[in-house]
Amino acid sequence: MEHEDQTNQAIDPKYECLLFDLDDTLYPMTSGLSKEVTQNIQEYMIKKLGIEEEKVPELCVSLYKYYGTTMAGLKAMGYNFNYDDFHGFVHGRLPYTMLKPDPVLRNLLLSLPVRKVIFTNADKNHAARVLNRLGLEDCFEGIICFETLNPTNNDNPSADGAKFISNAGTFDISNYSAHPDSELELPSTPVVCKPFEKAFERVFEIANINPHKTVK
Repeated sequence: MEHEDQTNQAIDPKYECLLFDLDDTLYPMTSGLSKEVTQNIQEYMIKKLGIEEEKVPELCVSLYKYYGTTMAGLKAMGYNFNYDDFHGFVHGRLPYTMLKPDPVLRNLLLSLPVRKVIFTNADKNHAARVLNRLGLEDCFEGIICFETLNPTNNDNPSADGAKFISNAGTFDISNYSAHPDSELELPSTPVVCKPFEKAFERVFEIANINPHKTVK
């Protein structure tokens, strides 16, 4: 969301809540942090899941397109790994010093007389560190994160936190993308995440938000 648009819409009394994304929303994409995230995701796929390096970039694009996040898509394809291990590898090694305090945004957020909630697909530790770096940790009523919508890690990881089942046991999404009108059916994912309606419905329920009076 653009800060100006949020301000203008929040002034309208019919709105009671602003639902914010986190990454590339509360800080600019030009910070370079998202690029670091992408690099870590691809490295995880290569080193932890054994996916061929040359296939990873295109695979990431397809998984994001069909499932909203790479993690959700990897789970749907049949890869077995620990959620915390994935988040630790992808977010735990980020150079958060790339983010700088934003006092202008802080003052704007604190001036808005409506509820303000963050909804991110990222894990709680990442959200907390981003808000801390930006100086916005006390600007929001709450944070809906990965753990909020996916509280049970019911997979069976190996000792190092990740396990690749087998090539035979994974769905070939490249074949699906090449033949979208075939009889192939996309497998579902156990991960609940945006941009899908089910995730937003859960968020509205958990945070007691009226979707008809919310800007998202």
